[in-house]
Amino acid sequence: MTSDKKPAPNGWIILDKPRGLGSTQGVAAVKRNLREAGFAKTKVGHGGTLDPLAEGVLPIALGEATKLAGRMLDASKIYEFTVAFGVETDTLDTEGKVVEQSDVRPTLAEVEAVLPQFTGEIEQVPPAYSALKVDGKRAYDLARAGEEVELKTRAVTIHELSICHPRVGGDPASSAANDQSELDSRLRGNDEVGEVTLQAHVSKGTYIRSLARDIAHALGTCGHVTYLRRSKSGPFTEAQAISLDKLNEIANGAELNDLLLPLEAGLDDIPALSLSQTDAQALQQGRVVSGLPQPSGLHCAMLGSRPIALVEISGGTAKVVRGFNLPDVAE
Repeated sequence: MTSDKKPAPNGWIILDKPRGLGSTQGVAAVKRNLREAGFAKTKVGHGGTLDPLAEGVLPIALGEATKLAGRMLDASKIYEFTVAFGVETDTLDTEGKVVEQSDVRPTLAEVEAVLPQFTGEIEQVPPAYSALKVDGKRAYDLARAGEEVELKTRAVTIHELSICHPRVGGDPASSAANDQSELDSRLRGNDEVGEVTLQAHVSKGTYIRSLARDIAHALGTCGHVTYLRRSKSGPFTEAQAISLDKLNEIANGAELNDLLLPLEAGLDDIPALSLSQTDAQALQQGRVVSGLPQPSGLHCAMLGSRPIALVEISGGTAKVVRGFNLPDVAE
């Protein structure tokens, strides 16, 4: 008996995750839509957890693209986040209880002046409310149980850190006031700010809540995150992301191919390696391909428009790192 289900898809759905939705719930929503749209059972996974309180780019891998999900976890990411000064919570966000308060409010110029201290490779203590394990238990479980949680510092890299805009009763850039000199003055940082929105391009393992805490402490005050959005994850940007409503249209007959990015979209940052039919067959059989002129490093081996494997070239010889079992488009 032949199945009347559509073949399981391969590729990426980039979800613009709304606040309040967990990453695993985002994966579940994709699975549900595929199932209701009549697709065969599909392997689905995400390329990097995004807290329920955060919003933005959540890459969700389908089928053979799940083989690249681990690579996505290692990719750098860009976040926009708002730090509210004067109050620190135990969770370092709006969910926790207040543990410290301060009357100190920095000027925008002072904020800008401390940012170089947090650029480059820095040491960071993760939040007690994190998924890291301590003696086999999640740190957030221990913290919720009232236990003292001590986490070791870790080295992370902040590639870029800059001010998006100050927030003093609203974003001056969108203020109804037309007094340019007043606006210029505020942007130069002459006034104290109650909160500020920053953009950070960070390495894997960076905790934005810890970064916000440490910036506030360096300014002689305390603070917590009130807004967090991921605008880029690896090669994927918010311009490619779809809303939850758009995702839910799949179950109602929307064309999946209009929303699905190809598997190789997750490899946009590495060069392609064009193969002959013979070389493609060799790699598919787990053999090496020698005599290649390409420089050493990772490449996406392609037979025409079809990805065959992620390969590592060394000294002109390509070895398979991850093989892809994709159907030929002609099939």
